[in-house]
Amino acid sequence: MKIEIDIAKQTLSLLEGDVLHRVYPISSGANGVGEQNGSLRTPRGKHIVRAKIGAGAAVDTVFVARRSTGERYTKSLREQHPGRDWILTRILWLSGTECGKNRLGPNDTMCRYIYIHGSPDDVEMGAPGSHGCIRMRNRDVIELFDLVKLGAPVEIFENRAHSS
Repeated sequence: MKIEIDIAKQTLSLLEGDVLHRVYPISSGANGVGEQNGSLRTPRGKHIVRAKIGAGAAVDTVFVARRSTGERYTKSLREQHPGRDWILTRILWLSGTECGKNRLGPNDTMCRYIYIHGSPDDVEMGAPGSHGCIRMRNRDVIELFDLVKLGAPVEIFENRAHSS
């Protein structure tokens, strides 16, 4: 299984070979695309799923620094922490595979803590809005988490058809 993320369409596709299995709506970086550390942009290029975090966690489990806080997301909790980019339910931590583009140095995707993760149900999908990560609906990220393996290839791109 491989993951393709189309920034222009705001979709994540799950493929096995050339067979399309699923397409999910996503929300990428509000600041657009870019690889620079601190840019809050979504990095492009080839990546892998470096870590899977949150197996078995309840829907709306809150994660900070890749660890469960023991909290479950609620609107009341959001009011206590305005402006927070909520990381919920599951995390697929990405690592770039292209040295100089998204691996090593100031462009390292993994060191930038770029994830595919769950979001509150009222967060808009289909439009950029994150701090650089790929946001998904909780039910979708659980399904994706269960379908992909560690090391699964992930490609993030703009304006093109599925890769071959």
